[in-house]
Amino acid sequence: MALFKKRTVGKPGEWYYCLEHKKVEEGPECPAKDRFGPYASRQEAEHAMQTARERNLEWENDPKWHDAPAATPDDD
Repeated sequence: MALFKKRTVGKPGEWYYCLEHKKVEEGPECPAKDRFGPYASRQEAEHAMQTARERNLEWENDPKWHDAPAATPDDD
């Protein structure tokens, strides 16, 4: 008997975006490594790639993300 069972059917109302198949799924149909989610609605899952692009831009432009170089003793 397996210690952990693979969940093949997701909960109704859980929406995912499959990165491999480029489609929205209700409940996880594909492995976790190939999907974004869960999302609260189908519409949110449909915009998963746009949301990821927007978040990436925010992080890339976040001044706290790009640390200033450490000061060296010669800088004094």
